Amino acid sequence: MSATPSAPFFKRLTPGRWAAVAWGAGIVFTALLRISVPGQEGPDVMPGFVILRWDGLLMLGVATLLTLRGGALLDRRPTAALHYLLVASVIASTPLGVTAIPFAQYLAVDVALYAIAAARPRREAWRALLLALGLIFVYLAVRLLSGWSAGTTSGLAVALTALVAWLLGRSERQAREYAEQSRAQVAQQAVTAERLRIAREMHDTVAHSIGIVALQAGAARRVIDTQPEGARQALAEIETASRETLAGLRRMLGALRTAGQADATFADRTEEAFRTEESSRTEDPSRTEDPSRQDTETDTDTDAATPPRIEAASGLAALGRLAEATGAAGVRVAVRRVGAPRPLPPDIDLSAFRLVQESVTNVVRHSGADTCTVTVDHRDPEAVAVTVEDRGPTPGSERERPGGGSGYGLAGMRERVALLHGEFTAGPRPGGGFRVTARLPLPAGANAR
Repeated sequence: MSATPSAPFFKRLTPGRWAAVAWGAGIVFTALLRISVPGQEGPDVMPGFVILRWDGLLMLGVATLLTLRGGALLDRRPTAALHYLLVASVIASTPLGVTAIPFAQYLAVDVALYAIAAARPRREAWRALLLALGLIFVYLAVRLLSGWSAGTTSGLAVALTALVAWLLGRSERQAREYAEQSRAQVAQQAVTAERLRIAREMHDTVAHSIGIVALQAGAARRVIDTQPEGARQALAEIETASRETLAGLRRMLGALRTAGQADATFADRTEEAFRTEESSRTEDPSRTEDPSRQDTETDTDTDAATPPRIEAASGLAALGRLAEATGAAGVRVAVRRVGAPRPLPPDIDLSAFRLVQESVTNVVRHSGADTCTVTVDHRDPEAVAVTVEDRGPTPGSERERPGGGSGYGLAGMRERVALLHGEFTAGPRPGGGFRVTARLPLPAGANAR
């Protein structure tokens, strides 16, 4: 598992520090305009008389202190910080002998507008923009009413830069909100796909159990007069299969009902999606793939490097075949069983296998490791635990990663475990690599299959 890269330099600085940097840049630019620089016969702007006196320098010092104070408050109290910066821009403009607030003295305000528009609610962002633009026009109006000359076009240019900074901030906020909504939507789709997949698996399990019940009932009916003991054994098998199936249905429906209470519309969306998926499967009988494969397997051009889907009807008993198929894809899988293996309820057994299967697929596609370990722990009489971990790529011999997938396979696994009231953890290992662990509780008095 690679380390998280550090943020770029411009993102490591807080908006308050950027405001201070912008103020300093404005002071330097103001000074350069009033001195002779190489290549020019004289300064672009003649320095005003006040700026050369002690009171002019005092005003610049006070404005700088106000700017630093505003920068310190920009992260916590952005509106108050903007007030400090606006006052500082007016004070700094006074000794310059200008007819409008210069662009250089408004740079810190532009930074604050960008930060507020990008991070604060819309109403607060609008108030900040109106306040910044209003100050520019009030400054011009005061000069006009006082009979002084006013730099109207210069003021409009400064207002335009402030508006552009605000629009850039709003654009960033909207892009961030859209990205968050997209991530949430994809995660919800992954959860929905996993629930549909579980529903289909439960359908197959119930169909299998009903088939057994029908066969045993037919056998019992034929031998009930001649072989009462055989009929009694068949009825016992019918009772066992029926109880296991009923218990699995109760667990799954109860979990789905609880989850549906948290999201009132989820049940309708799931039912509609299930009908759509079922109709598509009816139209194309050859389609046997689960839609939840989109969590980790969406690119058809990388199927050759992905372990094929193993029929999971036998549950954890199919781990050997999964290890063989994964080995053919370039990743050796070591299967460890801790404790005495015991029969599990069909839904628990199938879910445990699916968790291992998805985790191993993620190792093949994303980790770059050439080995992984699957551990099935039966020591706890009340639960079964599965762990899939890899040590990450080996230096100097990193395996090619097929990649692909939406990256939301973990969301589907977490949803599957939650529906069974289990515990799920996934994250980097301390020594490198990745680990997925799931603990699935067993129902009280679970019967052997």
